[in-house]
Amino acid sequence: MELHRKIPVFGFVTALFTSTGAQAQFAVCNQTFDVINVAIGQYQRETFETSGWWTIGPNQCANVIDEVLTARYVYVFAQDVFGKTIVSGATPMCVAPERFRIRGETECLVRGYLEARFHEVDTLRTERWTLFVYPP
Repeated sequence: MELHRKIPVFGFVTALFTSTGAQAQFAVCNQTFDVINVAIGQYQRETFETSGWWTIGPNQCANVIDEVLTARYVYVFAQDVFGKTIVSGATPMCVAPERFRIRGETECLVRGYLEARFHEVDTLRTERWTLFVYPP
């Protein structure tokens, strides 16, 4: 049995829920015409943790979380290769210019990181989720 649910976000991001199928546990698919860089955040071991960057070409997908999802919410931030924000939201978390894994979401600048506003994705407590990023 396969279930599908689409949730529009700002008119350019849609999430697809499937109960069976792909091996990826949380994947991001780039449906834009540009290469995008993606960072994710999730609650891990009593604090938030962010990591990035996954570079995803047009019409390609990247598995950003390989384990079965345990947290209900995954946070996503994406920008194109020129630094223009593609996916953002209301949740402030830390990022870095190069590949990173950062524990904690507060005092980003004091700790030497940048602050970015992440979009909250409600995975509805499913084991797998795919987020599609569409052009504005």
